[in-house]
Amino acid sequence: MRNNIIVNLFIGITAATSTVASTTNERTLDNGLKVIVREDHRAPVVTSQIWYRIGASYEPEGLTGISHALEHMMFKGTEKYGSGKFSEIISANGGDDNAFTGRDYTAYFQNLASDRLAIAFELEADRMRNLVLPAAEFAKEIEVIKEERRLRTDDNPNNFVTEQFYANAYLLSPYRHPIIGWMNDLEFMTIDHVRAWYRQWYVPNNATLVVVGDVDSTQVFALAHRYFGTLKSEAITKQRLPQEPSQMGMKRIKVQIPAQEPYLIMGYKTHAMNSSVIEWEPYALEMLASILSNGASSRFNRELVRGNEIAAAADADYSIFTRVPDAFTLDGTPAKGHTIEELEQSLRQQIEQIKTEFVSEAELNRVRNMVVASKIFEQDSLFYQAMQIGLLETLGLGWQLADQYVDKLSAVTAEQVQMVARKYLVDTALTVTILDPQP
Repeated sequence: MRNNIIVNLFIGITAATSTVASTTNERTLDNGLKVIVREDHRAPVVTSQIWYRIGASYEPEGLTGISHALEHMMFKGTEKYGSGKFSEIISANGGDDNAFTGRDYTAYFQNLASDRLAIAFELEADRMRNLVLPAAEFAKEIEVIKEERRLRTDDNPNNFVTEQFYANAYLLSPYRHPIIGWMNDLEFMTIDHVRAWYRQWYVPNNATLVVVGDVDSTQVFALAHRYFGTLKSEAITKQRLPQEPSQMGMKRIKVQIPAQEPYLIMGYKTHAMNSSVIEWEPYALEMLASILSNGASSRFNRELVRGNEIAAAADADYSIFTRVPDAFTLDGTPAKGHTIEELEQSLRQQIEQIKTEFVSEAELNRVRNMVVASKIFEQDSLFYQAMQIGLLETLGLGWQLADQYVDKLSAVTAEQVQMVARKYLVDTALTVTILDPQP
């Protein structure tokens, strides 16, 4: 009875979500800027996000971290608005703003009352091409970034080991580099590097403007044309992505640094949504990750954390939307009285069980309901809706995929889950990295 109630609830929410999605419109300005507007009139607010197709995976050797460094400098002022004025103006109008850099993108956002959208457009258009980028500001900001790296990575054992995992798992893939950059690259970076990066990538034909909220699409397109339409497009040289060679056997890395607890991360190389030969495979991999570690009744929690008490914590993760192929990862910390070797063996046993035994329909339904419900309820957030649109567009997958996502995830079968486990979760594609704590 409970499952029937949940399914009926899903049907109602899915219908509501589709209604929202049907009001999504897009237009590309003459200068190449794509503008996507989703009308959602449930509250008189709006989120405005601009996504640039530039992130850590675009960076050449020796300049890692430059996309993130430029993100910091985007708040240091233009000829028209001085350092810090951008956020000050947004705040004075009752909004908030920030930015984030990923492996495949850099994005900037403002959350405002819907009648203040023009303010966000004016400011964002101004700094797209008119940053001052003073050398003195960069000299201070790069020190802030170095300290950020020390706190979040160098002085955080688990994060440091995760960084080492990616650096060693891949030979050529740009995902081997950290988003924040290697410390020696940060020390080498100059304001001239940042200026060149800004001129090359921060152009309208390399960006997507996403607006979600209580707005009228026609009016938003007119505002976008008014503020962004005069900016000139620039020629963008298409990068050739290096082809990661096939891994021919298991890799093992031991990291010995001062730490209190051991830690394990192991990852299998997989395909990404935009490179997978078979369309349903990424969805099956995402379902597999949820079967293993999504929720208190997931297999890792049920059998490793609470059951045999081998793990203090254990997790599985897979990123379905990426620019280049990523890894399906398992990670965890052994419980007191247990070793890192026992934890690895237990995690591998869980994978082997998936390969040899079908997931029961009851378990698949439970996980499916949980994952699908989570994705549907996220649609209540204007910010998340814009995030999903911006990410998919920036990766070249198209925002329409967001409206198909729930249905495709729901269609995954137990047989498909087993098939992707057998195909991708194999020793020849595995890299194991352990933290061996030192005093």
